[in-house]
Amino acid sequence: MAADQRIEIDFEGETIACSSGVSLAAGLAAAGTYGLRAVDETERRGVFCGIGVCQECVVDVEGLGRVRACMTRAEPGMRVRRAVRLTRAVDGAAEREDVQPRETAPDVLVIGGGAAGLTAAATLAEHGVDVVLLDERSRPGGQYYKQPFIDGGVHASLARDRQVHEGGELVRRARASGASIVEGAEVWGAFAPGEFIALRDGASTTVRPRYTIVATGACERGLPLPGWTLPGVMTAGAAQTMLKSYAEIPGKRVLVAGNGPLNLQIAEELNRAGAEVAAVTELAPSFLKRPGAAFAMLKHDPALSMRGVRTLMNLKSAGIRVEFEYGLARVRQRDGGLRADIGRFDGRRVASDESVDVDVVCTGFGFLPNNEILRNLGCEHRFDETRGQMTVVRSDDCETSVPGIFAIGDCTGLGGAPAACEEGVIAAAAIGRSLMDTLPAGLSAAEQEARQRLRRHRGFQAALWRMFAAPRLQSELADDDTVVCRCESVRLADIHAAMKAGDLSMGAIKRRTRLGMGACQARYCAPVAASMLAEASGEAVGEFSYFAPRVPIKPIRIADIAGACPNTGEPIEMAALGKPRSEDR
Repeated sequence: MAADQRIEIDFEGETIACSSGVSLAAGLAAAGTYGLRAVDETERRGVFCGIGVCQECVVDVEGLGRVRACMTRAEPGMRVRRAVRLTRAVDGAAEREDVQPRETAPDVLVIGGGAAGLTAAATLAEHGVDVVLLDERSRPGGQYYKQPFIDGGVHASLARDRQVHEGGELVRRARASGASIVEGAEVWGAFAPGEFIALRDGASTTVRPRYTIVATGACERGLPLPGWTLPGVMTAGAAQTMLKSYAEIPGKRVLVAGNGPLNLQIAEELNRAGAEVAAVTELAPSFLKRPGAAFAMLKHDPALSMRGVRTLMNLKSAGIRVEFEYGLARVRQRDGGLRADIGRFDGRRVASDESVDVDVVCTGFGFLPNNEILRNLGCEHRFDETRGQMTVVRSDDCETSVPGIFAIGDCTGLGGAPAACEEGVIAAAAIGRSLMDTLPAGLSAAEQEARQRLRRHRGFQAALWRMFAAPRLQSELADDDTVVCRCESVRLADIHAAMKAGDLSMGAIKRRTRLGMGACQARYCAPVAASMLAEASGEAVGEFSYFAPRVPIKPIRIADIAGACPNTGEPIEMAALGKPRSEDR
């Protein structure tokens, strides 16, 4: 269960009791409160991504100003109000102490504290390299190795969870290695050559490393369909974060829908924690129809394959429906919760056959790499048709096209945590060869073993995604009134109208509709719009099909930007990003 200590916060004049140490988002969800941001007088938005990307859960907290509820811990006596507009100034926001910007110049900067970043930082620091690791969250571990934020332990159902245990061991190793691990540090500036600015507790730090390892992970794809912006509709990862990090289930009755192995795992975890899982819908066909992929998975990693089999068996024994070639058609509000329409998936549309009443709908449709920093630095990318995402071009040592910039883990394209750890060792060894006169024998041996294991992990991942292969949807499940750009409430019909008027570039659609101009910085709407434009124009999606990357990489106050860049007379130059179309600049 959650921590014994209970605290009270004030939300819109109502007293909400929650466990000490939880995020505002988790505490409010546990109390059945999902509508946080006010779009207008009637429409509310709530937690969606759960990891600080979408900005849908922003609230106004007295004394703190505007914050993301999923990234802010609940404190006794907090007075919380809905954020009325993402762009409105916060009345009564506390003035932050005037602090001077700081600078540091380590041998190696690691950005991201997940499986890849922690492994790379620990490996280098254990061999005497000066390493600074910056992680946005207040506890390292990333999305795969989520660690509990509650003092005193995890939810009882996760006491023996393999990922929590393995992640804890990796975090302890990284802390003991001598690496400087800075938590709660948001990297918002990436400049060439190798200059970064991070914000922590209102103070900015400029980091000028000799080498940089980008390990920023991935975020879940948001697939627009009717009702996906309703409070209580969230990603499967957001629900898992509430459970693993804050020991709270997002709702008493839950539907899990989408495509991919994570959904089955999360359904099992929620069931063990006491939630009623109404059903799991999976777009892919039954595993029995893909024996070749199953055999390949067993060949590359028998233990991991059997974990998947046990997950299915546990769901079946718990009486949870798992419907293959089934999907989510729409979500509607009902008194006291949500009504989800589900049905048979024909490869392009979902034919609604039945309705399921739930508190929460968890959607998972795969992942997209968090590659904004890499794109800002001018690292070459290519569009991967198989996975439907931009992937960075790397050498066998994980170095990008920009010398001294390495990229590892899921920010380079989904490869899984085991592969991310091996890439962390490989990148560390490559940097070690440049920094050291002679690469230590232990590190050299670790690199060779990592390369061997990496081949096996990549083979397993390839087979896994063949097993879960389904048509890659973008706008197919949406209707004309479906919101595609969550921040600016741009509907599918608005995009079609712009295209009909001759706006056949991302920049032109942006100017006409404001698509992509919101706080999430087009992380969800850009892939959808890019695919629609590609289909309309007949041009394949490529590196410059998306909006050109811009600093700040994450939304921050103008005062923080000004404070980070004192007038020295020396401008900071951004990387050349090829030649984007003029209208996209």
